[in-house]
Amino acid sequence: MAYSVAVAGASGYAGGELLRLLAAHPECEVRTVTGHSSAGRPLIEVQPHLRSLGHLVLQETTPQVLDGHDIVFFALPHGASGELTAQLSEVRLAVDCGADHRLRSADDWETFYGGAFSEPWEYGVPELLVAGDHGHVRQREMLTGAQRIAAPGCNASTVALSLVPGIASGVIEPDDIVSVLAVGPSGAGKAAKTHLLGAELMGTANPYAVGGSHRHIPEIRQSLRAAGASGETRISFTPVLVPMSRGILATTTARLVPGTSAADVRRAWTDAYADEYFVHLLPEGVMPRTADALGANTCLIGLAVDEAAGRVVVVAAVDNLAKGTAGAAIQSANIALGLPEATGLSVNGVAP
Repeated sequence: MAYSVAVAGASGYAGGELLRLLAAHPECEVRTVTGHSSAGRPLIEVQPHLRSLGHLVLQETTPQVLDGHDIVFFALPHGASGELTAQLSEVRLAVDCGADHRLRSADDWETFYGGAFSEPWEYGVPELLVAGDHGHVRQREMLTGAQRIAAPGCNASTVALSLVPGIASGVIEPDDIVSVLAVGPSGAGKAAKTHLLGAELMGTANPYAVGGSHRHIPEIRQSLRAAGASGETRISFTPVLVPMSRGILATTTARLVPGTSAADVRRAWTDAYADEYFVHLLPEGVMPRTADALGANTCLIGLAVDEAAGRVVVVAAVDNLAKGTAGAAIQSANIALGLPEATGLSVNGVAP
């Protein structure tokens, strides 16, 4: 019998991607979709690409509507899900694709978000390495049997997956990290904003949240510390909007620990991801393209060593709505429920 599923925030981009993936999930049945201003409208009016779910009507986002489902996915703006999730009493698994349950530090939440701080949930990036008393384990071990999961920020998980192998193996320094990301505007949500209009994006690249203000920075630092980063973790993080609807290309560099060879670097990332289904280290000399991850639940990683600068260069490509958000949420839910991790998810992208 399929799990009953509700998706809160189903009218947005993340909600739409959750529904696209869940529609093909053999163990899930989407029974309820909710929205805010769109409540009362047929889902097909706001998500016209989801033909198989055309029978659903958007309802109000309330605890009463959401409670009683086996699984509830939240795709709401930050600050909106924490109050709701606290009122659910009859939900086996809740997965929040917003920011409310990601951060473990109340101070970080206050600095970068503000408002009420919600309890942290298990972090939904299964492939991350986490330092333990007897060496490193995978985050998926913490997700097994979980009842509450915080799906990641798309930029944060992309940079964390880029760097954690180097931190865990001790080949890079955590105090001098620079990351520049080309990102599609769908990551900013579906609400109408002037700077996201096609006329404002076409033919240009627009940096934003420059100078350490982006809200995914503490989330990245949290993952690096969990992987064993000692001392201060410093990252200069600059996202740039580019005219592609979805996708992230993150170019991240970090200083190598003295005495580290290119072979040491390659070995660290190979050891970390050789057995991972959704994170792929590309052959030496090959760099990823966002087009190759479009629609897929993959993170594609290219690796190089800049000998003259004494730095590692990691280039990672993801679809921000798939592996960056909705795909990570469903992958993590599969683990929590004891299903095969890849159920309902594909490594195959869409081309051209």
